[in-house]
Amino acid sequence: MALNFTDQTAREAIESGKTVVIDFWATWCGPCMGMAPVYGQLADEYAGKEIVIGKYNIDEQTDLATECRIMSIPTILFFKDGKQVKDLRLAGSQNIDTLRTNVEKLLAL
Repeated sequence: MALNFTDQTAREAIESGKTVVIDFWATWCGPCMGMAPVYGQLADEYAGKEIVIGKYNIDEQTDLATECRIMSIPTILFFKDGKQVKDLRLAGSQNIDTLRTNVEKLLAL
């Protein structure tokens, strides 16, 4: 199951230097709701590995979304060694294979 990030917990995970994947979403977003089971499956598949996978509700939290320039949702960002990996950014609905491929790229960095 994916973690539910707040501004504080997301920053703590990123600043820890861990490998982090964050799904920016909202309850009113149809594509976000459609992605929820797929994203949950991804989190379950990587549970217990050296990666933190979580969700960030842009209606409940705003600082990180603003800082990361989230303009549309769902958007998935990838972080490693305390920094956003600029070459890895997904916007819109994604299938599980695309998510896995990007997570594996992140882990290989």
